[in-house]
Amino acid sequence: MERYDLVVIGMGSGGGLAAEFAAGELGLRVAAVERGRIGGDCLWTGCVPSKSLIASARVAQTMRTAGEFGIAGHEPDVDLAAVWARIKRIQADIAATDDSPERFRELGVDLIEGTARISGYRKVTVTTADGSRELDTRYILVCTGSRPSMPPIPGLDEVEVITSETLFEIERPPASMVMIGGGPIATELAQSFVRLGVPTTVIEQAHRLVPRDEPELAERLGKRLRSEGVDLRLATTATAVRREDDRIVVETTDGEFSGHGLMVATGRIANVEGLGLEALGVNANRHGVEVDHRNRTHVPSIYVVGDAAAGRPSFTHAAAHDAVLAVRDMFFPGTGTPAQLVPWCTFTDPELAHVGLTAAEARDRHGSRSVEVFRHELAENDRARADGTTAGMLLVVTVKDRIVGAHALAPGAGELIHELAMAIRFGIGIDELSDLIHVYPTISTGIGRLGADRSFRTARRFRPLARLSRVFG
Repeated sequence: MERYDLVVIGMGSGGGLAAEFAAGELGLRVAAVERGRIGGDCLWTGCVPSKSLIASARVAQTMRTAGEFGIAGHEPDVDLAAVWARIKRIQADIAATDDSPERFRELGVDLIEGTARISGYRKVTVTTADGSRELDTRYILVCTGSRPSMPPIPGLDEVEVITSETLFEIERPPASMVMIGGGPIATELAQSFVRLGVPTTVIEQAHRLVPRDEPELAERLGKRLRSEGVDLRLATTATAVRREDDRIVVETTDGEFSGHGLMVATGRIANVEGLGLEALGVNANRHGVEVDHRNRTHVPSIYVVGDAAAGRPSFTHAAAHDAVLAVRDMFFPGTGTPAQLVPWCTFTDPELAHVGLTAAEARDRHGSRSVEVFRHELAENDRARADGTTAGMLLVVTVKDRIVGAHALAPGAGELIHELAMAIRFGIGIDELSDLIHVYPTISTGIGRLGADRSFRTARRFRPLARLSRVFG
């Protein structure tokens, strides 16, 4: 039996970074098992291809709207096959460099292609093309991710359905699309499809897109997508699906909608079946594996991170962060508590970023009298005016003047949200935001303005004193 310090199951964003850290930095003997392609969802079906698609769509929209900037604009001639080919080239470049098998092997990782099953508290059995291998290990880290879930809609299993796992495997998208689901994935892709000339209808049960985000900003984002041509059907439930000739028809509570293609983006299911966890008494279901505050199962030698861990945020950056902390916790016990404050961003145009509590969540938790919401309209921001991007807003939620939530609908919102995340992490007050001088002109000057507005309000209380100093000074 082969002996290791750590066996990593799944080589996506979390598993890859954990293996690199354990073998390359700590010098541990590490085996990593992957049944598919190294890089996981982020490289092959999620972050990388979707952001590459968004970049192409942004160029098309810039050409279309160039007249607003005094430059002759025109409807772009979009070659969808070429757009998809570009996406595949970017994936291949990353796969050949950052996520190449050779790179991990050079770091000392024993990379095994096959399917893993946890066959004991410190044992993993791997089924490979050549048979099976038994791995004895001090610790096991499960990073198996998730996959798209399918809602129980009659007829759905009788038509060809596109998901985030299959969208970037095809040569080009269908001529028109119907999308079921209005979360971040659907919202990003719908805007990109329409910008690239693919008519798209989005069917969402909730009354707004991206239901987990700040409602005020989510509603603005919905208006933006509608203004660009997305047929957005909110508070609408898909009830049946059928094929008619070369189109797929979706029956809903608001009528029928059809397209040449149907995409479903209604959530994800944890990839935890077949791991053998149940035989060890570890609870696992479609939501993931139950873990404690250190990402451990009730078996101390088995950790689970990323989408496979129940209750943890389903984001690439959270999985990578937790994976490294799990390795630290294994070999330096007590240092690996995962962060509870996790920012995220929906990469539409403008981007919608979120960290901490929404205004409603803050009121539910702390009471309405303690909560105050501060807003900075981009229509009042000089950089946004210059760039023609005035539709957004920065919104900060405070409890007794301490920042507990921050939200941004703005260009580059995924970049500027980190300053506000730091403010929440270290208990900074709203007025302290103005203590940092922000570069002008930037969207981020709005963050300083939020703090200044609060300080100015406080200063007004001292108007009488200011007048007295003028008289007697």
